[in-house]
Amino acid sequence: MLSAEEIGIILLSLRVSIVAVAAILPLSFGIAWLLARKRFPGRVLLDALVHLPLVVPPVVTGWLLLLAFGRNGPVGAWLESWFGVTVMFRWTGAAIAAAVMALPLTVRAMRLSIEAVDRRLESAARTLGASPLHVFATITLPLAVPGIVAGAVLGFARSIGEFGATITFVSNIPGETQTLPLAIYGALQIPGAEAMVTRLAIISVILSLAALVASELLARRAGHGRGGHVL
Repeated sequence: MLSAEEIGIILLSLRVSIVAVAAILPLSFGIAWLLARKRFPGRVLLDALVHLPLVVPPVVTGWLLLLAFGRNGPVGAWLESWFGVTVMFRWTGAAIAAAVMALPLTVRAMRLSIEAVDRRLESAARTLGASPLHVFATITLPLAVPGIVAGAVLGFARSIGEFGATITFVSNIPGETQTLPLAIYGALQIPGAEAMVTRLAIISVILSLAALVASELLARRAGHGRGGHVL
């Protein structure tokens, strides 16, 4: 049986992951669409910056977030002076860290989905008089939806497992920023807490595995729906 503390950790992890994914969905789709459909100066640099969190140590990402969102950072100082809001040592800061780490995966899945849309369908619709916005809303977006959902689910899985950037950026505060990975790390430092570690680790594996399976099924469904071109 899970204790009240462990249930709180799980609920906090779910809240952080859901908010992180919801926050980056529009941005991820916009970046994915630009990378898939447009050619512009700096496109390669944008692609590299988006995927940078995948290759740099997560603690570096957390340190950069600390510089940007800290009380003296450009974003953090602006939020505090204009709105009286701080994300330091708050669950919202954990959501920001999770969002940054999940962004590359969501963009990647969405970009592949957009690239797989048959552009001949869009061209045919335009020749029949449909506006670019109408073509996007009725053809491009519906055909890309499975990939968008797959990217969101994959981003959720990445958010659930986020550790390095979170602990560097907002520390490990029980009840506020202590998500599943941080709670497992903390419990490992406590003698006799092996049972808690096991329970939380099992929950983490179940949530991540379920998200990965769902993402793969959605990707395959999208591929079959476009004539077998699996993402």
